[in-house]
Amino acid sequence: MSLLQPIKDVKQLNGLALAYIGDAVYELYVRHHLLSNGNVKPHQLHKQAIQYVSAKAQAKVLLTLLENELLTEEEQSVVRRGRNAKSGTIPKNTDVQTYRYSTAFEALIGYHFLGNNEKRVEEIIRCSFAIIEGEEREL
Repeated sequence: MSLLQPIKDVKQLNGLALAYIGDAVYELYVRHHLLSNGNVKPHQLHKQAIQYVSAKAQAKVLLTLLENELLTEEEQSVVRRGRNAKSGTIPKNTDVQTYRYSTAFEALIGYHFLGNNEKRVEEIIRCSFAIIEGEEREL
């Protein structure tokens, strides 16, 4: 029996709820990616992780995915929900637009994770790593 119980209707969750879980899922994949590359020093891991999980990096990923038409209509709808969600918080280290696009990216990851679409989560995250690492030709 899995500890992760299915979410009844992922399509009905608001963008911030999707982003909440998407943030955690993406962070886990990033940490695994960095460890698998042989990085083990905690301070170095933290500095490198920021390159992937910052609002600026996530917004860049999402905009690249949109520009390259790599998202389905359904995914674009999830992105809009995430982008337009009102969080009630003011970002400290970035502008509002960048923050909203990063929230939208996290919502997309959360949507697929909660929908048990592991293959698509990994496709999107693989693309995000390629974009952040400057290997966009691999998209």
